[in-house]
Amino acid sequence: MFSIENFVANERTDEGGVRQMVLNSEDFSGGGGHWDAGLRRPYRDERGKVWVDVTVGHEVVKDQYNQPVTNAQGQPRMKAIYDPQLVSDRTRKDLPVLNVNNATVLSKDQWIMLDTAVLTSARKRLRLWSDMRAANTFGGFDGMATPILEFERLQDSGEAVVDMDGLSDGRNHAPKFDLQGQPLPITHSDFWLSSRFLATSRRRAGAAQDTIRAEMSARRVAETIEQTALGTLAGTKYGAGGNYDGITVATVFGLTNHGDRITKTDMTAPSGSNGTTVLSEWLTVRELLYAQNFFGPYNVYVSTNYDQSLDDEFKTNSDRSLRERLLMIEGVNSITRLDYLTTDDSVLFVQLGDEIQAINGMEITTVQWESEGGMRLNFKVMGIQVPRIRSTFVNTSTTGPAIATTLKAPICHATTS
Repeated sequence: MFSIENFVANERTDEGGVRQMVLNSEDFSGGGGHWDAGLRRPYRDERGKVWVDVTVGHEVVKDQYNQPVTNAQGQPRMKAIYDPQLVSDRTRKDLPVLNVNNATVLSKDQWIMLDTAVLTSARKRLRLWSDMRAANTFGGFDGMATPILEFERLQDSGEAVVDMDGLSDGRNHAPKFDLQGQPLPITHSDFWLSSRFLATSRRRAGAAQDTIRAEMSARRVAETIEQTALGTLAGTKYGAGGNYDGITVATVFGLTNHGDRITKTDMTAPSGSNGTTVLSEWLTVRELLYAQNFFGPYNVYVSTNYDQSLDDEFKTNSDRSLRERLLMIEGVNSITRLDYLTTDDSVLFVQLGDEIQAINGMEITTVQWESEGGMRLNFKVMGIQVPRIRSTFVNTSTTGPAIATTLKAPICHATTS
Protein backbone atom coordinates (compact mmCIF):
# COMPACT_ATOMS: atom_id res chain seq x y z
CA MET A 1 0.00 0.00 0.00
CA PHE A 2 1.21 3.48 -0.87
CA SER A 3 1.69 5.82 2.07
CA ILE A 4 3.09 9.29 2.64
CA GLU A 5 6.38 7.73 3.78
CA ASN A 6 6.83 6.35 0.26
CA PHE A 7 6.38 9.72 -1.43
CA VAL A 8 8.32 12.86 -0.58
CA ALA A 9 6.26 16.01 -1.03
CA ASN A 10 6.81 18.43 -3.89
CA GLU A 11 9.66 20.87 -3.42
CA ARG A 12 9.54 24.36 -4.93
CA THR A 13 12.54 25.04 -7.18
CA ASP A 14 14.43 28.26 -7.81
CA GLU A 15 13.02 28.33 -11.35
CA GLY A 16 9.47 28.49 -9.99
CA GLY A 17 8.65 24.92 -10.88
CA VAL A 18 8.09 21.87 -8.73
CA ARG A 19 10.67 19.14 -8.20
CA GLN A 20 9.32 15.78 -7.05
CA MET A 21 11.43 13.05 -5.47
CA VAL A 22 9.60 9.81 -6.21
CA LEU A 23 10.10 6.61 -4.26
CA ASN A 24 8.91 3.20 -5.43
CA SER A 25 6.58 1.83 -2.77
CA GLU A 26 6.72 -1.63 -4.36
CA ASP A 27 10.05 -2.32 -2.70
CA PHE A 28 11.66 -5.51 -4.04
CA SER A 29 14.20 -5.62 -1.21
CA GLY A 30 11.55 -6.23 1.44
CA GLY A 31 10.40 -3.37 3.63
CA GLY A 32 10.48 0.36 3.01
CA GLY A 33 10.68 2.22 -0.28
CA HIS A 34 13.61 2.63 -2.64
CA TRP A 35 14.47 5.55 -4.90
CA ASP A 36 13.62 4.54 -8.46
CA ALA A 37 15.06 6.61 -11.30
CA GLY A 38 12.67 4.90 -13.71
CA LEU A 39 9.74 6.80 -12.19
CA ARG A 40 11.43 10.03 -13.29
CA ARG A 41 11.78 8.83 -16.90
CA PRO A 42 8.23 8.74 -18.35
CA TYR A 43 7.89 7.99 -22.07
CA ARG A 44 5.11 7.99 -24.68
CA ASP A 45 4.27 5.03 -26.88
CA GLU A 46 3.03 5.31 -30.46
CA ARG A 47 -0.56 5.64 -29.21
CA GLY A 48 0.31 8.55 -26.92
CA LYS A 49 0.04 6.59 -23.67
CA VAL A 50 2.62 7.39 -20.98
CA TRP A 51 4.69 4.61 -19.37
CA VAL A 52 7.43 4.26 -16.77
CA ASP A 53 9.88 1.38 -16.33
CA VAL A 54 9.73 0.37 -12.66
CA THR A 55 12.60 -1.52 -11.04
CA VAL A 56 11.24 -4.75 -9.55
CA GLY A 57 14.48 -6.60 -8.77
CA HIS A 58 17.98 -7.47 -9.91
CA GLU A 59 19.45 -10.43 -11.75
CA VAL A 60 22.88 -11.72 -12.71
CA VAL A 61 24.22 -10.64 -16.11
CA LYS A 62 24.67 -13.67 -18.44
CA ASP A 63 26.98 -14.01 -21.44
CA GLN A 64 26.10 -15.51 -24.82
CA TYR A 65 26.57 -18.99 -23.36
CA ASN A 66 24.16 -18.23 -20.48
CA GLN A 67 27.04 -18.15 -18.00
CA PRO A 68 27.30 -15.50 -15.24
CA VAL A 69 29.52 -12.51 -16.06
CA THR A 70 31.91 -11.72 -13.21
CA ASN A 71 34.56 -9.14 -12.39
CA ALA A 72 38.21 -9.89 -11.66
CA GLN A 73 37.30 -10.83 -8.07
CA GLY A 74 34.80 -13.43 -9.24
CA GLN A 75 31.78 -11.38 -8.14
CA PRO A 76 28.78 -11.57 -10.50
CA ARG A 77 27.66 -8.48 -12.36
CA MET A 78 24.06 -7.52 -11.67
CA LYS A 79 21.46 -5.67 -13.72
CA ALA A 80 18.06 -4.25 -12.88
CA ILE A 81 14.82 -5.96 -13.85
CA TYR A 82 12.29 -3.47 -15.23
CA ASP A 83 8.52 -3.74 -15.42
CA PRO A 84 6.85 -1.30 -17.87
CA GLN A 85 3.78 0.21 -16.21
CA LEU A 86 1.21 2.69 -17.47
CA VAL A 87 1.20 5.95 -15.52
CA SER A 88 -2.60 5.89 -15.62
CA ASP A 89 -2.64 2.44 -13.99
CA ARG A 90 -0.27 3.59 -11.25
CA THR A 91 -2.45 6.62 -10.60
CA ARG A 92 -5.55 4.45 -10.36
CA LYS A 93 -3.76 2.14 -7.87
CA ASP A 94 -2.61 5.14 -5.80
CA LEU A 95 1.07 4.41 -6.54
CA PRO A 96 3.60 7.27 -6.79
CA VAL A 97 3.91 9.03 -10.15
CA LEU A 98 5.19 12.34 -11.46
CA ASN A 99 2.74 14.97 -12.60
CA VAL A 100 3.52 14.89 -16.32
CA ASN A 101 2.36 16.91 -19.27
CA ASN A 102 1.88 14.52 -22.20
CA ALA A 103 3.04 17.20 -24.60
CA THR A 104 6.51 17.30 -23.04
CA VAL A 105 7.04 13.57 -22.41
CA LEU A 106 9.75 12.04 -24.58
CA SER A 107 9.10 8.99 -26.70
CA LYS A 108 10.83 5.69 -25.97
CA ASP A 109 13.10 6.16 -29.01
CA GLN A 110 14.06 9.65 -27.82
CA TRP A 111 15.02 8.27 -24.40
CA ILE A 112 17.08 5.52 -26.04
CA MET A 113 18.89 8.09 -28.20
CA LEU A 114 19.47 10.31 -25.18
CA ASP A 115 20.76 7.45 -23.03
CA THR A 116 23.04 6.22 -25.81
CA ALA A 117 24.54 9.69 -26.19
CA VAL A 118 25.04 10.01 -22.42
CA LEU A 119 26.63 6.59 -21.88
CA THR A 120 28.81 6.73 -24.99
CA SER A 121 30.10 10.18 -24.08
CA ALA A 122 30.71 9.16 -20.45
CA ARG A 123 32.59 5.94 -21.16
CA LYS A 124 35.20 7.72 -23.26
CA ARG A 125 36.47 9.50 -20.16
CA LEU A 126 36.42 6.68 -17.60
CA ARG A 127 39.73 4.89 -18.17
CA LEU A 128 40.82 4.53 -14.54
CA TRP A 129 37.26 4.12 -13.27
CA SER A 130 36.60 1.37 -15.83
CA ASP A 131 39.61 -0.58 -14.56
CA MET A 132 38.43 -0.19 -10.96
CA ARG A 133 34.96 -1.43 -11.83
CA ALA A 134 36.31 -4.40 -13.76
CA ALA A 135 38.50 -5.39 -10.82
CA ASN A 136 36.15 -4.95 -7.86
CA THR A 137 32.69 -3.36 -7.81
CA PHE A 138 30.47 -2.96 -4.78
CA GLY A 139 26.85 -2.19 -5.60
CA GLY A 140 23.35 -3.58 -5.66
CA PHE A 141 22.03 -1.26 -2.94
CA ASP A 142 19.91 1.89 -2.89
CA GLY A 143 22.56 4.58 -3.19
CA MET A 144 20.05 7.43 -2.83
CA ALA A 145 19.05 6.12 0.60
CA THR A 146 22.66 5.53 1.69
CA PRO A 147 24.62 8.79 2.14
CA ILE A 148 27.56 6.99 3.79
CA LEU A 149 28.96 3.46 3.93
CA GLU A 150 30.71 2.40 7.12
CA PHE A 151 33.30 -0.35 7.47
CA GLU A 152 35.81 -1.52 10.06
CA ARG A 153 39.57 -1.88 9.78
CA LEU A 154 41.01 -4.77 11.74
CA GLN A 155 44.54 -5.10 13.03
CA ASP A 156 46.31 -8.47 12.81
CA SER A 157 45.58 -9.98 16.20
CA GLY A 158 48.33 -12.49 16.96
CA GLU A 159 50.99 -14.88 15.70
CA ALA A 160 51.54 -18.52 14.85
CA VAL A 161 53.61 -20.62 17.24
CA VAL A 162 55.62 -23.67 16.17
CA ASP A 163 56.40 -26.45 18.69
CA MET A 164 56.26 -30.25 18.95
CA ASP A 165 53.28 -30.70 21.25
CA GLY A 166 51.07 -27.67 20.64
CA LEU A 167 51.15 -26.62 24.29
CA SER A 168 53.23 -23.44 24.12
CA ASP A 169 51.35 -20.27 24.94
CA GLY A 170 50.93 -17.97 22.00
CA ARG A 171 50.95 -14.21 22.29
CA ASN A 172 47.34 -13.11 22.63
CA HIS A 173 46.63 -9.64 21.37
CA ALA A 174 43.30 -7.87 21.32
CA PRO A 175 42.65 -6.83 17.74
CA LYS A 176 42.29 -3.14 17.04
CA PHE A 177 39.13 -2.03 15.31
CA ASP A 178 38.37 1.39 13.99
CA LEU A 179 35.30 2.57 12.15
CA GLN A 180 35.69 4.32 8.81
CA GLY A 181 33.10 6.11 6.73
CA GLN A 182 32.80 6.34 2.93
CA PRO A 183 30.59 9.22 1.71
CA LEU A 184 28.43 8.52 -1.34
CA PRO A 185 27.97 11.91 -3.04
CA ILE A 186 25.87 12.37 -6.17
CA THR A 187 27.77 13.56 -9.23
CA HIS A 188 25.38 15.38 -11.54
CA SER A 189 25.03 17.91 -14.33
CA ASP A 190 21.83 19.57 -15.58
CA PHE A 191 20.44 20.72 -18.91
CA TRP A 192 17.00 21.62 -20.20
CA LEU A 193 14.87 21.73 -23.34
CA SER A 194 11.94 24.01 -24.07
CA SER A 195 8.52 22.60 -24.88
CA ARG A 196 8.69 24.42 -28.20
CA PHE A 197 11.93 22.68 -29.08
CA LEU A 198 10.26 19.32 -28.35
CA ALA A 199 7.20 20.24 -30.41
CA THR A 200 9.41 21.27 -33.33
CA SER A 201 11.47 18.10 -33.17
CA ARG A 202 8.33 15.94 -33.30
CA ARG A 203 7.18 17.67 -36.48
CA ARG A 204 10.47 16.73 -38.15
CA ALA A 205 9.66 13.03 -38.36
CA GLY A 206 12.79 10.94 -38.78
CA ALA A 207 15.14 13.86 -38.08
CA ALA A 208 18.04 13.21 -35.73
CA GLN A 209 17.50 14.44 -32.19
CA ASP A 210 19.95 17.06 -30.94
CA THR A 211 21.76 15.37 -28.02
CA ILE A 212 24.70 17.76 -27.68
CA ARG A 213 23.49 19.12 -24.33
CA ALA A 214 23.11 15.60 -22.93
CA GLU A 215 26.58 14.67 -24.19
CA MET A 216 28.13 17.74 -22.56
CA SER A 217 26.49 16.96 -19.22
CA ALA A 218 27.60 13.32 -19.43
CA ARG A 219 31.19 14.37 -20.11
CA ARG A 220 31.18 16.65 -17.09
CA VAL A 221 29.87 13.86 -14.85
CA ALA A 222 32.35 11.31 -16.23
CA GLU A 223 35.30 13.67 -15.92
CA THR A 224 34.41 14.41 -12.30
CA ILE A 225 34.11 10.70 -11.41
CA GLU A 226 37.45 9.97 -13.07
CA GLN A 227 39.27 12.87 -11.40
CA THR A 228 37.82 11.96 -8.01
CA ALA A 229 39.03 8.37 -8.41
CA LEU A 230 42.45 9.63 -9.43
CA GLY A 231 42.62 12.16 -6.61
CA THR A 232 43.29 15.22 -8.75
CA LEU A 233 39.90 16.55 -7.62
CA ALA A 234 39.33 16.80 -3.87
CA GLY A 235 36.74 14.31 -2.69
CA THR A 236 33.58 15.12 -0.77
CA LYS A 237 33.63 15.29 3.03
CA TYR A 238 30.54 14.28 4.94
CA GLY A 239 29.69 14.75 8.60
CA ALA A 240 32.12 14.19 11.46
CA GLY A 241 33.54 11.02 12.92
CA GLY A 242 36.04 9.74 15.40
CA ASN A 243 39.70 10.66 15.09
CA TYR A 244 41.17 7.48 13.63
CA ASP A 245 44.71 7.90 12.36
CA GLY A 246 44.14 11.56 11.62
CA ILE A 247 40.91 11.04 9.67
CA THR A 248 38.35 13.21 11.44
CA VAL A 249 35.56 13.27 8.86
CA ALA A 250 34.37 10.76 6.29
CA THR A 251 36.11 11.71 3.05
CA VAL A 252 36.34 10.38 -0.49
CA PHE A 253 40.00 9.80 -1.35
CA GLY A 254 41.56 9.00 -4.73
CA LEU A 255 44.81 7.32 -5.72
CA THR A 256 47.04 10.40 -5.55
CA ASN A 257 45.67 12.05 -2.40
CA HIS A 258 45.15 9.06 -0.11
CA GLY A 259 47.12 9.54 3.09
CA ASP A 260 48.33 5.92 3.30
CA ARG A 261 49.70 5.62 -0.22
CA ILE A 262 53.39 4.83 -0.72
CA THR A 263 55.36 7.68 -2.29
CA LYS A 264 58.63 8.17 -4.15
CA THR A 265 59.67 11.69 -5.14
CA ASP A 266 63.00 11.34 -6.96
CA MET A 267 61.98 9.76 -10.25
CA THR A 268 63.78 10.66 -13.46
CA ALA A 269 61.63 12.04 -16.28
CA PRO A 270 61.78 9.85 -19.40
CA SER A 271 63.54 11.54 -22.29
CA GLY A 272 63.50 8.92 -25.03
CA SER A 273 67.18 8.11 -24.44
CA ASN A 274 67.27 7.02 -20.78
CA GLY A 275 65.27 3.81 -20.95
CA THR A 276 67.60 1.82 -18.68
CA THR A 277 67.30 4.49 -15.95
CA VAL A 278 63.51 4.45 -16.19
CA LEU A 279 63.51 0.65 -15.99
CA SER A 280 65.70 0.67 -12.90
CA GLU A 281 63.46 3.20 -11.14
CA TRP A 282 60.30 1.24 -11.97
CA LEU A 283 61.90 -1.82 -10.40
CA THR A 284 62.59 0.27 -7.29
CA VAL A 285 58.91 1.29 -7.14
CA ARG A 286 57.93 -2.37 -7.29
CA GLU A 287 60.30 -3.13 -4.39
CA LEU A 288 58.62 -0.41 -2.32
CA LEU A 289 55.32 -2.21 -2.80
CA TYR A 290 56.90 -5.59 -2.08
CA ALA A 291 58.24 -4.21 1.20
CA GLN A 292 54.66 -3.47 2.32
CA ASN A 293 53.44 -6.95 1.28
CA PHE A 294 51.69 -5.79 -1.88
CA PHE A 295 52.88 -8.30 -4.45
CA GLY A 296 50.70 -7.37 -7.41
CA PRO A 297 49.67 -7.72 -10.09
CA TYR A 298 49.82 -4.00 -10.83
CA ASN A 299 48.08 -1.66 -13.21
CA VAL A 300 50.48 1.17 -13.97
CA TYR A 301 49.14 4.61 -14.86
CA VAL A 302 51.35 7.34 -16.30
CA SER A 303 51.01 11.08 -16.80
CA THR A 304 50.25 12.62 -20.17
CA ASN A 305 53.86 13.46 -21.06
CA TYR A 306 54.97 9.82 -20.77
CA ASP A 307 53.44 8.46 -23.98
CA GLN A 308 55.97 9.78 -26.47
CA SER A 309 58.92 8.43 -24.50
CA LEU A 310 57.23 5.10 -23.76
CA ASP A 311 56.82 4.43 -27.45
CA ASP A 312 60.39 5.46 -28.28
CA GLU A 313 63.27 2.98 -28.37
CA PHE A 314 64.20 1.36 -25.08
CA LYS A 315 67.81 2.07 -25.94
CA THR A 316 69.78 2.91 -29.07
CA ASN A 317 69.26 0.37 -31.87
CA SER A 318 66.91 -1.66 -29.65
CA ASP A 319 64.20 -3.76 -31.28
CA ARG A 320 61.82 -2.96 -28.41
CA SER A 321 60.11 0.22 -27.28
CA LEU A 322 60.42 1.36 -23.68
CA ARG A 323 56.76 0.42 -23.18
CA GLU A 324 57.37 -3.14 -24.37
CA ARG A 325 60.36 -3.52 -22.05
CA LEU A 326 58.50 -2.16 -19.02
CA LEU A 327 55.60 -4.52 -19.67
CA MET A 328 58.07 -7.39 -19.28
CA ILE A 329 58.48 -6.52 -15.58
CA GLU A 330 56.93 -9.32 -13.54
CA GLY A 331 53.62 -8.25 -12.06
CA VAL A 332 52.99 -5.33 -14.43
CA ASN A 333 49.65 -5.99 -16.14
CA SER A 334 49.23 -2.82 -18.14
CA ILE A 335 50.53 0.69 -18.72
CA THR A 336 47.85 3.32 -19.33
CA ARG A 337 47.97 7.06 -19.86
CA LEU A 338 45.46 9.04 -17.79
CA ASP A 339 44.22 12.32 -19.26
CA TYR A 340 44.02 14.02 -15.85
CA LEU A 341 47.42 12.95 -14.56
CA THR A 342 49.30 15.92 -15.97
CA THR A 343 52.09 16.98 -13.60
CA ASP A 344 55.45 15.83 -12.25
CA ASP A 345 55.95 12.97 -14.73
CA SER A 346 53.81 10.84 -12.41
CA VAL A 347 53.75 7.06 -12.33
CA LEU A 348 51.13 5.18 -10.32
CA PHE A 349 51.57 1.51 -9.48
CA VAL A 350 48.18 0.25 -8.29
CA GLN A 351 47.27 -3.19 -7.00
CA LEU A 352 43.59 -3.36 -7.85
CA GLY A 353 41.59 -5.91 -5.88
CA ASP A 354 40.18 -6.34 -2.40
CA GLU A 355 41.48 -3.05 -0.98
CA ILE A 356 40.33 -0.82 -3.86
CA GLN A 357 36.66 -0.88 -4.74
CA ALA A 358 34.48 0.97 -7.21
CA ILE A 359 31.35 1.85 -5.26
CA ASN A 360 28.35 1.93 -7.60
CA GLY A 361 25.36 3.33 -5.77
CA MET A 362 23.66 4.37 -9.02
CA GLU A 363 24.58 3.95 -12.67
CA ILE A 364 24.89 7.14 -14.67
CA THR A 365 21.31 7.88 -15.68
CA THR A 366 19.15 10.77 -16.83
CA VAL A 367 15.98 11.92 -15.06
CA GLN A 368 13.51 14.69 -15.90
CA TRP A 369 11.01 17.11 -14.35
CA GLU A 370 8.97 20.03 -15.59
CA SER A 371 9.03 23.68 -14.57
CA GLU A 372 7.76 27.03 -15.80
CA GLY A 373 4.23 25.68 -16.09
CA GLY A 374 5.35 22.82 -18.34
CA MET A 375 7.15 25.12 -20.79
CA ARG A 376 10.56 23.83 -19.73
CA LEU A 377 11.64 20.21 -19.48
CA ASN A 378 14.61 19.83 -17.12
CA PHE A 379 17.09 16.95 -17.21
CA LYS A 380 19.71 15.82 -14.74
CA VAL A 381 22.50 13.40 -15.69
CA MET A 382 23.49 11.81 -12.41
CA GLY A 383 25.34 8.92 -10.84
CA ILE A 384 26.60 7.74 -7.43
CA GLN A 385 30.03 6.35 -8.21
CA VAL A 386 33.07 6.83 -5.96
CA PRO A 387 36.28 4.94 -5.13
CA ARG A 388 36.77 3.24 -1.79
CA ILE A 389 40.43 2.71 -0.90
CA ARG A 390 40.80 0.65 2.26
CA SER A 391 44.14 0.82 4.03
CA THR A 392 45.33 -2.39 5.66
CA PHE A 393 47.51 -3.02 8.69
CA VAL A 394 50.80 -4.28 7.30
CA ASN A 395 53.38 -6.44 9.10
CA THR A 396 56.75 -5.53 7.61
CA SER A 397 58.90 -7.50 10.05
CA THR A 398 61.55 -9.70 8.45
CA THR A 399 62.92 -11.15 11.70
CA GLY A 400 59.90 -13.05 12.99
CA PRO A 401 56.26 -12.71 14.00
CA ALA A 402 55.12 -9.23 14.88
CA ILE A 403 51.89 -7.36 15.35
CA ALA A 404 50.90 -5.44 12.23
CA THR A 405 50.59 -1.77 13.16
CA THR A 406 51.43 0.12 9.95
CA LEU A 407 48.58 1.29 7.73
CA LYS A 408 49.25 1.25 4.01
CA ALA A 409 47.22 1.34 0.80
CA PRO A 410 48.29 -0.74 -2.26
CA ILE A 411 49.35 2.33 -4.24
CA CYS A 412 52.76 3.76 -5.02
CA HIS A 413 52.70 7.31 -6.31
CA ALA A 414 56.07 8.13 -7.86
CA THR A 415 56.94 11.63 -9.10
CA THR A 416 59.99 13.66 -10.07
CA SER A 417 59.53 15.99 -7.09
